[in-house]
Amino acid sequence: MLYVYSATWCPHCQKAITWLKNQKVPFEVIDIEKTDEETVKKVVAANGGEDWVVPTLEFNGQWREGKVFEAASFREDLIRMGVEIPGNA
Repeated sequence: MLYVYSATWCPHCQKAITWLKNQKVPFEVIDIEKTDEETVKKVVAANGGEDWVVPTLEFNGQWREGKVFEAASFREDLIRMGVEIPGNA
């Protein structure tokens, strides 16, 4: 399962979520501001250990640090992580 660590106020999170829905990629959203402390620590570690950044992605133990949403690089990162994108040949 692809996990998207997100915040409701984050426009890049909303763009990433909309893109995933449009591509029909199964995922689960985890609100970073409402999750447990252990999960927050993992997201902080995935982002260099200073603070959490959203949207951060996790898939099968692989992490993609939070960064500005840009569709082409987002797609490339998902493919590199092994996420299946329907229609991707």
